[in-house]
Amino acid sequence: MPIAAPALDLVLVWHFHQPDYRDLATGEFRLPWTYLHALKDYSDMAWHLEHHPEVHAVVNFVPVLVDQLEDYARQFETGELRDPLLRLLARQSAAPLAAAERTGILERCFHANHYHMIRPFAAYRELQELFELAAKHGNDALVYLSDQYLYDLVTWFHLAWTGETVRRESELVTRLMSTGRNFSETDRGALLGLIGDVVRGIVPRYRRLAERGQIELSATPHYHPLAPLLLDFASARDAEPGAALPRSPEYPGGRERVAFHVDSALAAHERRFGTRPRGMWPAEGAVSGPLLRLLGERGLAWTASGERVLARSVAGAHGAAPARGEYLYRAWRVPSVAPGLVCFFRDDRLSDLIGFEYKTWDGHDAAANFVGELERIASAAAAGTGGRPLVSVILDGENAWEWYAYNGYYFLDALYAALAQRPAIATTTYADWLEAALAPGSPGARIGELPAIAAGSWVYGSFSTWIGSPDKNHAWDLLAAAKRCCDLVVASGRLDEARTRVAFDQLATCEASDWFWWFGDYNPVEAVAIFDRLYRENLARLYSLLNLPAPAELARPISHGTGRPEAGGAMRRAS
Repeated sequence: MPIAAPALDLVLVWHFHQPDYRDLATGEFRLPWTYLHALKDYSDMAWHLEHHPEVHAVVNFVPVLVDQLEDYARQFETGELRDPLLRLLARQSAAPLAAAERTGILERCFHANHYHMIRPFAAYRELQELFELAAKHGNDALVYLSDQYLYDLVTWFHLAWTGETVRRESELVTRLMSTGRNFSETDRGALLGLIGDVVRGIVPRYRRLAERGQIELSATPHYHPLAPLLLDFASARDAEPGAALPRSPEYPGGRERVAFHVDSALAAHERRFGTRPRGMWPAEGAVSGPLLRLLGERGLAWTASGERVLARSVAGAHGAAPARGEYLYRAWRVPSVAPGLVCFFRDDRLSDLIGFEYKTWDGHDAAANFVGELERIASAAAAGTGGRPLVSVILDGENAWEWYAYNGYYFLDALYAALAQRPAIATTTYADWLEAALAPGSPGARIGELPAIAAGSWVYGSFSTWIGSPDKNHAWDLLAAAKRCCDLVVASGRLDEARTRVAFDQLATCEASDWFWWFGDYNPVEAVAIFDRLYRENLARLYSLLNLPAPAELARPISHGTGRPEAGGAMRRAS
């Protein structure tokens, strides 16, 4: 039976992020994951909130993701498509496909979860089997795959990437899936139009959810930088004292760069959503004392990180961390660096149940299990002296769902319904929780104080995913060298104001955390090769904007993958 009291506050935080996949010189999109996740995941996540108005949540948009969504919206409105896959979907079939077009379709249009996005559809599965049969006889045999085969393949790829809620509400998707093959140019054009409608609707849908008070919209520093490392490479040694660091003693002008990302994010968020965000989820939940100080100086009300960061912070204050229930389910301040900023910390176990474990469960069973976990937390608090627990569940809002049957439809629907039916579990947002907790005379506000914050992230509580190995450190050295060149050229006055602004935007792209995530031999060969190449191309583009020759090092790969993604990275990154 559901418990009656004391109540438990639950904050669900869905983090939406994709790195910038554009070639800023041409505007061409080099990878399609931004619009595909909009079509499949951001649309589904909005639908579930729209259909469960009693459930409240925080939705965190990284500004560089919204930059790209707006870019795609303009492409759909003008018809000037700068994404190769969208151009192929829209292509007129009068002229034969060129060799590069054929290669592009074959290389990209099986990038979908086999068990949940290919195998359930007989026609799509047959296309894959035909490809595998031809490929057994070498690349020369692929020429026997007709243009109609390739048009069917690019169509099925996009059908498989439609969200479950899009499928259920679109007669077009139902018809095309039932037809299965021999798609016409008209069919593909209609599908392209649907994709455009879904992508253009993402930001307005979430803005409406925020305006009606159901969700809080928060932000991340604009291009998703690993901010504590930009501020101080040595912060990596807080969690790992023996960590190897880049040869560069520091990232030049790191504080100014972090301030740029934060200030740009605040301005972009207010422009898009009509109000300044109250809180900021730092990229990868990565925090440090200097970062908290900077966020506090901007007047932000809250930030958040991972449970292991809090455990180390509490242990540092008390010599050893008490039982997690005694410190995790409350908010914290660090008055020595940011007295007005409140810090929240995710329950790693509950967050990872959704992110990694429940994918193999029946959706209703998983939802019941999750609610049962919350009820046990509330019961434990009632039995002790803890008062009303605040539970934070924070995870990516996109990459887990392709590992679920039906894109997580039954799990999310059952979870939201169960939460709405449990009066003892109150879903809330950080802004609403703070307003209630800080109101005069408010009982039970659980905001503790820490003398210091441990530097770390939501992955292992450290920065080891982004720094410390030879490949990652070499990437940092290349970035630091480019930043020093940028500073010298700008200081010389050789660039006008417009070109300087473009150069610093390009630098911001290079500062994103995503590149460093993928460097390392434990990651898959293909993913490492793609992100390695994109990172070096972005650095080379920066040198070009500075009217400087790119270093010869940028012609050589930084890293070679051989293994599997770290910490479930395949689910957290581009598919």
